[in-house]
Amino acid sequence: MTRAGARTAGGPRATIAEHETRPRAAPGVARRARAALRAPARPLPRKALDWILWENAAYLVPDERRADAYRLLSKATKLSPRGILGAPRSVLDAIAAAGGMHPDARVAKWIEIAETVRDSFGGNLETVLGRPLFEARRALRVFPGIGAPGADKILLFSGTHALAALESNGLRVLLRLGLAREGKSYPASYRSALASLAPFVARGREWLVRAHSSCGRTGRRCASAARRCATSARSRSFVRRPNSAVVRSSAQLAPS
Repeated sequence: MTRAGARTAGGPRATIAEHETRPRAAPGVARRARAALRAPARPLPRKALDWILWENAAYLVPDERRADAYRLLSKATKLSPRGILGAPRSVLDAIAAAGGMHPDARVAKWIEIAETVRDSFGGNLETVLGRPLFEARRALRVFPGIGAPGADKILLFSGTHALAALESNGLRVLLRLGLAREGKSYPASYRSALASLAPFVARGREWLVRAHSSCGRTGRRCASAARRCATSARSRSFVRRPNSAVVRSSAQLAPS
């Protein structure tokens, strides 16, 4: 077809089919999507042991506070088994206190992690990363706080395996979007989510890392918004329910 024949009268070159398969994003949407998928700004752990200690550095706190506790632990122990086992208990207790509730249990986990790396992996956990995927996953899951999602995250972010991985907040996003099926258990839901992401593994590690980070951030925002909505709904319920105890008490106190 000639160049002139590709045009309709005054119309664009692209055919209707091309427009249907290549929809244009609304102004600003593409820019916000690229920003959401950008690499995390804060420095992340690199080695397998670093990641395990990152996951166990704090409990139920924002990532900024987890990062603070992680940096304190890194400065005091160099994130090595020898450094952790050789650190004074008072120092570990002070660091654990910066990471939220249950600091004593957290110190016990750090010591358990260090002893496991020393006794079961010859002091070097990096050797497991080059193993076949199934063996590497199994080796990482012996550590406290590391299940299938945590093991997959370590293997992805360490650069040794390009595979789909999701944290709980990211899984929530896929379930809400209908891209994964909620199972009878968390592992079942997680497997469904990984199956839905399988076609994207070919896009490579960098894309998978950005997707993991983006889904996690979105899930945390959704959870935060849901909590605010629930609080607001509870507050409004006092006004909406005329038979509530609060309204009845107010009516009794009102002047006649």
